[in-house]
Amino acid sequence: MWSQPRLRGLLWQALLLVLLISILVVIGVNLNANMASRGVTFGFDFLFTPAGFDISEHVIPYSADRPYWQALLVGLMNTFKVSFLGILMATTLGLFLAMGSLSVNPLMAWLSKGYVELIRNVPLLLQLFFWYLLLTTMLPDPQTPLSLLPGLFLSKNGLQFPWFSGENFPALSIPEMGFFGLTGGGSLSPEFLALLFGLGIYTSAFIAEVIRAGILSVARGQTEAATALGLTRWQQLRWVILPQALRLIIPPMTNQFLNLTKNSSLAVAIGYPELVSVSTTTLNQTGRAVEAILILMMVYLTLSLLTSLVMHRFEAATREKGF
Repeated sequence: MWSQPRLRGLLWQALLLVLLISILVVIGVNLNANMASRGVTFGFDFLFTPAGFDISEHVIPYSADRPYWQALLVGLMNTFKVSFLGILMATTLGLFLAMGSLSVNPLMAWLSKGYVELIRNVPLLLQLFFWYLLLTTMLPDPQTPLSLLPGLFLSKNGLQFPWFSGENFPALSIPEMGFFGLTGGGSLSPEFLALLFGLGIYTSAFIAEVIRAGILSVARGQTEAATALGLTRWQQLRWVILPQALRLIIPPMTNQFLNLTKNSSLAVAIGYPELVSVSTTTLNQTGRAVEAILILMMVYLTLSLLTSLVMHRFEAATREKGF
């Protein structure tokens, strides 16, 4: 049997699996014994008791009398919302920065490279504080908001914009000035905007370098051939360079997407009620530290695995098309 590599590999994997399970069992038994000696019980029954606290921002209906599992779901939805929009923002901005750093215009290239070096060398937490302070101190009061576009206003209350009314759906509700400020429409809080800007701008600097390296990996002869065919610079990027560069771009870009999702946990520092913030409140009220941390670990692991799965499917699709 030892002369057959396949069987030998399966045996080693089985032994490793048994060792891993044994370690987990020992940890679980010791944890349960230590908790029992302190009169602490282990279980997730607290998830079905009323949470007793409000959440300032929620995608789905929520009130303080709802159970803890629904409060955690609200935090998860907030995490997903800011992560999804942050990924879109970081990818778009990173692509433009990569194009700028490769531009033949010296000023454009210098500005793009300077942006990348500045942003990625400043800690993300400091950038979150910067955006939060900027949005809560430098913007005008809600009674005198800054009008960006018709129906689009920015103030210390955040960004308010036209949105569909929940009462008369699909009627469009436009923000209007009331006695205490703008009413109607949709809104994004300054905490959410600070987190979105911080995550998107910080991650875009790393994505820009990933895309730039992928583009430079394409043989120069491909660009020369595209030029000889009369393709414009944009057509060269769209049809020749980027499709070939995707093979090298997708794996490291997946890591940046994962980092952005996990970095959203820093939102607790600026008061945005994402999953970690809601879990911390749940932990403090119930005392179920182990259970709350296990839930956090499983949720972030699931989000990371789903992100990796989507990106792997996208990578496989590009290979099937012959890129």
